[in-house]
Amino acid sequence: MTQTSEPGTTSDIVLFERKGHVAYLTLNRPERLNALTWELFEILRQAWAEIDADPEIRVVVLTGAGSAFCAGADMVARTEGFGTDSDIRKADRPMPTFTARHCRMYKPVITAVNGVCAGAGLHFVVDSDIVIAASSATFTDTHVNVGQVTALEPIGLSRKIPLGAVLRMVAMGKTERMTAQRAYELGMVTQVVDDVDLMNTAAGLAEKVATGSPDALRSSIKTIWESLDLGLEDALVLGYQRVQDQYAHPDSEEGPRAFVEKRPPEWKVLGPS
Repeated sequence: MTQTSEPGTTSDIVLFERKGHVAYLTLNRPERLNALTWELFEILRQAWAEIDADPEIRVVVLTGAGSAFCAGADMVARTEGFGTDSDIRKADRPMPTFTARHCRMYKPVITAVNGVCAGAGLHFVVDSDIVIAASSATFTDTHVNVGQVTALEPIGLSRKIPLGAVLRMVAMGKTERMTAQRAYELGMVTQVVDDVDLMNTAAGLAEKVATGSPDALRSSIKTIWESLDLGLEDALVLGYQRVQDQYAHPDSEEGPRAFVEKRPPEWKVLGPS
C-alpha cells in the first residue's frame, strides 16, 4: 500500500483519507448501520467536490464502517425531524444528491459492500463503476415496509440487472435479502470475496485502475453514463466526439510512446472538460 496522506474533508460520520492516488470514503455511523441523514448527504457532496478538484486522486473506494454497508434512510431521524413538513415532505424539495454520479463526479468509484445494503443504500450500488461484495453482504429494498414508494433505486437497478429481479426485490421488501452470490449472478456486483479480503481486494483494484490515463478514464466513464440518457445513434455520436476530443490531449501521444519505449507512461492531468 502507498503512504497515507493527510485526510481530506474530515467528519465523524464520513471518513475521508488518501493513499497515493486513491481516496477512501467510509460511511461511519456503525451504531445506526450507516443509515443516511441530510447531514451525511451534505458531507458526501463536499467530499465528492474535493475529490473531483484534486488532480492527485484518480479513483475512489467507498465502503461502510462496522457490520453494515448502509441500511438506507435513518428511520429514527425521520421521526425526529428528518421527514417533517418543513423537511423531506415538502413537494418542491429537490431529489437528494449524495453519490458520485448525483454530483457529476466521474472519476472511477469502487464500492465495497461489507454487509447489508438496504433501501437508499442501493443508490451507491447503482451509481458506482465497480461493485464488489463480501460473501456475507446482502441486498434488500425495504421502502414498502415503512410505507414509502420505492422508485429511484429500482429504476437505476433496472439498468444493471434484469427487471424481474428488480421487481421481486421491490415486492418482497424486508422479507427477502438477496445474497452476494445472487447479486453476482445477476450482475449487480462484479466480484464476491471473503469478508476478510474485501478491503485488500478493493485497494488492489483501485491501484490497478489508477494506472490508466486519469483524464481519458474520466472522459470514458462520463461518456458511458451520459449515453444512458440517449438513443443509440446519439450516444455513438457523443462517444465519437469524446474520442476525437482526446486526440488533443497530451496523453494520447504519451500512451503510445510509452508503450513503444516499454516504460510507464507519465500522464498529464488537465481536469474536467
